[in-house]
Amino acid sequence: MPNVSFVTDHDGPHPVSQVPISDYGFLSDCRSAALVSRGGSVDWWCPDRFDGPSVFGRLLDPQAGYWSLAPTEESETQAESASGPGPYVERSYLPDTLVLRTVHHTGSGSVAVTEALAVEPGARGHELGRASPAVLVRVVEGLTGTVRMRVDFVPRPEYGLLTPYLHRQPDRVVAAAGPTTVTLRAPVPLTCQPGRVYGEFEVTAGQVLGFDVAYAPAYDTVAPAELDPVATIPDTVEAWRAIRETHRYQGLYPELVRHSALVLQGLTYQRSGAVVAAATTSLPEQLAADRNYDYRYAWLRDFAFTMNALWVGACPEETSRLFGWAARSAGRIGASPVPIMYGVEGERHLAENVMGNLRGYAESRPVRTGNDAWRQRQLDVLGEVLEAAYRMRDQLHEFDEELRELLVGLADQAAATWREADAGMWEARDQERHYLSSKVMCWVALERAVRLAPLLGERADPERWAAVRDEIRLAVLHSGWNDEVHAYTGAFGSPELDASVLILPLVHFLPATDPRMRATIHAIESRLTVNGLVRRWSGDPAGFVLCTFWLVECLALAGEYHRAVELFDRTVAHANDVGLFAEQLAPDGAHLGNTPQALSHIGLINAAWRLTESVPSR
Repeated sequence: MPNVSFVTDHDGPHPVSQVPISDYGFLSDCRSAALVSRGGSVDWWCPDRFDGPSVFGRLLDPQAGYWSLAPTEESETQAESASGPGPYVERSYLPDTLVLRTVHHTGSGSVAVTEALAVEPGARGHELGRASPAVLVRVVEGLTGTVRMRVDFVPRPEYGLLTPYLHRQPDRVVAAAGPTTVTLRAPVPLTCQPGRVYGEFEVTAGQVLGFDVAYAPAYDTVAPAELDPVATIPDTVEAWRAIRETHRYQGLYPELVRHSALVLQGLTYQRSGAVVAAATTSLPEQLAADRNYDYRYAWLRDFAFTMNALWVGACPEETSRLFGWAARSAGRIGASPVPIMYGVEGERHLAENVMGNLRGYAESRPVRTGNDAWRQRQLDVLGEVLEAAYRMRDQLHEFDEELRELLVGLADQAAATWREADAGMWEARDQERHYLSSKVMCWVALERAVRLAPLLGERADPERWAAVRDEIRLAVLHSGWNDEVHAYTGAFGSPELDASVLILPLVHFLPATDPRMRATIHAIESRLTVNGLVRRWSGDPAGFVLCTFWLVECLALAGEYHRAVELFDRTVAHANDVGLFAEQLAPDGAHLGNTPQALSHIGLINAAWRLTESVPSR
C-alpha cells in the first residue's frame, strides 16, 4: 500500500485518506467509466465519455467531488481482535459481468450494495454502450440486523472547477453547473447544503432501496434518463452475460482470461470501437513524481494488442467494425508519421493541459488532461496493427478499400522510415533513439504485409516489402546486439537493457531458444526484475505488468515452463480483490499508474494462452 499522508475533504464531515489504487473497482457502460472504493465512494466518473470531464474526481483531489453510499460505522478493513472479527468488507463482480456487489459487515448487521453503470434497457452483448443512458445505479439490500447508512452526494463538474446549484424536487435533487446536469434520485430523506446533499437512513434485513445518478448535457432537449434502479441491475447483468457467448477460450486459467477479456470490453467505447488505454488520468507511476499521464485515449498499439488478445480469449463479432475505426481514425496515410493515438471518436488533436486546481493522487502533480504523445513518431505501431490484421484475417468479413489503404500505407511507411529514430513504445519525451523494438516491429509490419499481399489490392508491393524486411533483420541482428552487455539492448549502440526487446520471440523474429535471445531473457530477468516484477528499464521505479507477462511468455518459449508458470501465478496474485490490474506494481505489490490498464490485462490473456500452447508433452 502506498505510504501516503492524510488529506482533508472540506466538503465532507470527516477527513479522508488517499485510498490505495488497488482499492478501486471498475464500472463501465462501454461509454464511460466509474471507480468505486471499497469504502463505498464513487471517486471517479466522467459520465459523457471516457475522456470527458469528471463529475466525481476525488481520486485526484479531495474537493473534486464524490458520491458515497456506505454504513456510518466504518467497515473498510477486515480486522481480528481479542473480542473476535471486527467490521469488514467483501466484494466481487457478479459472475461474467462488471456489476459490482459489496457486502459491508458491521457490528449491527450486514448490508450489500450492488452497483453498475446502466446499459440501455434490452441491450445485450456487443450492443452495450451504443446508446448508454449515462446512469449510475446503486441498490442497497439489508442482509442481517439493522445497519445505519449514509449517502453523501457532492458533484463537482469540469474536474472540480464548478460547484453546482442544487434544485430540490419532491423525489430528486438536480445539480446544474456549466454544461452539466446530474440528477440524484434517492428513496430516503435528504438534506441540501450549498454544493452538497446528504442523508442518513436505516436498512433492515430484507429491505431493498434503489439510488441512481443520471447525467445529461445542460442544454440538451432530452431529459436525463429515468430508470428503476432495482430492475436495472438484473437487466445490466444479463447484458454483460450475453458477451460470454462469444468466448471460445478453452485453455489454462479460463476464469482469469474471461475476466480480463471482460475488462477489455469495458474499456471499449462501443459507439466507435475505440479501446482506451485505461479509465483514468494522472494516477502516478511513482508517488510525488511527475510521470502522471492521461490514458483515456485510444492508442493504435493498445487497439492492436487488444485485437490479438481477443483472438485468444474470444472471437469478436465486430472485428470489421473495430478495424474500421482504426482506418477512419488514421485517415489516408502519406509521408507524415502515422498518428499513434486518438480520442474515442477519432479526434487527432489531443493537446496536453495541466489542471492546476487539482492536487493529484497522493499529492502527485501535475494532473494532466490530453496527452502530447499524439505528436510523437512511434514506429512500432506500424507492425502492431499489421500483426493484428494478420492474426484476425479470418474474422474480417472483407478487406474493404479503407482497410486495404490503411495496411498498405502502414507497410509503405515502415519501408520508408525504419531507419529513423523515434520515441519508442515507452514514449520517451527527452530524445528520439533507434529503439530495437521499433526496428523489429517495422520488420513485423513488412513480414505480415507480404503474407497479406493477396488481400491488399493493386497497391500491394510484396517484392519491395520483402527486400526491406530482410534488410531490417540484418540490421537488428548486427546493431542490436551488445557484446559488453551480452544481450540485445534497448537501442542501437546503447548499453542499457530494455524490457521491450522481450517481444522478439513473441513476434517470431527470433526463437527464445536462440543463444543470444536466451542470454537477453536471462539478463533482463536478473538485472531488470525486482521481486519478480519486470521494470521497463533500469531506472524504472516499479514493475510494468505487461513486461512481466512478456517474461512469462519468453520463459515458456525457451522451454522453462515450470518457471514460467511460477512467475505467472505470482503475478496474477497481485491483482486486486476484484481481479483488476493497474499499469505498474511497486516492489511491495502496491498498484501504481492508471487503472484498470488494458495492456496489463492483455498481457495476462496472452501469457495464459502461451502457457496453454507450451505445456510439455508427457
